[in-house]
Amino acid sequence: MRASLIAFTLLATSGMALAQTQVKLGVPDQDDPYATPAVVNHPVVIGWPEGKTPRAPKGWEVVKFAGGLENPRQLLELPNGDVLVSEARQKPKLDADPETARGFARSNVTGYSANRITLLRDTDGDGKADQTFVLLENLNQPFGMALAGERLYVANTDAVVSYPFKPGQTSITAAPRKLMALPAGGYNNHWTRNLQLSPDQRTLFVSVGSASNVGEYGMEEEERRAAILAVDLTTGRERTYATGLRNPVGMDIASDGTLWTAVNERDDFGDNISPDYVTSVQEGGFYGWPYSYWGKQDPRHANTKRELLATTIVPELAVGPHAAALGLALSRPENGRQFGYIARHGSWNRSDMSGYDVLVVPFADGKPTSDPQPFLTGFIADQREGTVHGRPVSVRARADGSVFVVDDNANTVWLARRGR
Repeated sequence: MRASLIAFTLLATSGMALAQTQVKLGVPDQDDPYATPAVVNHPVVIGWPEGKTPRAPKGWEVVKFAGGLENPRQLLELPNGDVLVSEARQKPKLDADPETARGFARSNVTGYSANRITLLRDTDGDGKADQTFVLLENLNQPFGMALAGERLYVANTDAVVSYPFKPGQTSITAAPRKLMALPAGGYNNHWTRNLQLSPDQRTLFVSVGSASNVGEYGMEEEERRAAILAVDLTTGRERTYATGLRNPVGMDIASDGTLWTAVNERDDFGDNISPDYVTSVQEGGFYGWPYSYWGKQDPRHANTKRELLATTIVPELAVGPHAAALGLALSRPENGRQFGYIARHGSWNRSDMSGYDVLVVPFADGKPTSDPQPFLTGFIADQREGTVHGRPVSVRARADGSVFVVDDNANTVWLARRGR
């Protein structure tokens, strides 16, 4: 099948090996807590030179699907081929120390937020959008989107709302209907709220990051946070689907119907602890935060909730410490086989830069079968100088096997596809 051939070529020809102790299937090797000091090491974003794109494996090419956006974050492809992109930015932290404020400015993380959803249309099918429309504006840090029936759901940072919508429309003027309020803000803002529909389109999953690094403000501040919520779209009834997920962002559904998510792990432990991860999500499951990580007790909670270790679920895939794994997309299943794409936004708190790429991992019958491998690279311009061209924040797999990659710092949506 086409997907199987794509993956075989990709994995066989990629010449960039990863350190399997930190990016692997199964429990990773890690430093002891505080083996190295915590650091602040924000990248400097310099943009992409004209004609330069991320690097893809042999047999693939990368084209600029759309540029000139305002901090694009998440993407939704509609049944008619139109593409929706949410555009929003982290709010400046008024209480940030000067070093942190300068780092956020250099890395283009904070500032003006467009707070809109843009519709991109490729009328001639060449892989480049040639029409652009503002579908929705005056939102509040929108991120996730989902289309269920004739309603478009949008996750603002403080609420999930919906609008009447049919593919083909290029603007929405109807007033929003609030589905649910959400706790806003959080540690390093942790403002993203992502959405994922269940296969039967009856349940909407909503990811909400923590309000803190490791619960330092008290767990009462973490109500309905560090979790994935689930809402019945018929009744509006909400339930907490899974907890102990420090900052789950990317979500998708495997071929067996299981929900998967990409999670940012905790900070201030050292360079090589603790790796971000990608995991299946079990209803009612607890994944450790803030008391433990990868089955080990966090010393900052040495005498708290130790009994939870026995019931804590250990993730399946380690994807590197401080790599900021934000995006996750699974390809269309073919005979139970899929490929998972993981966008690693890149570190800001590690001595040596990590992340700044897109990984790929094969799945069979809803489970990963080998270690993740590089898919798109070249986002780092100069490791020694700490410069980057852009930062991949989310991914979306298409029915034809190609992959959208949203590069927020470069204000660009890339399309990786088989060479032509």
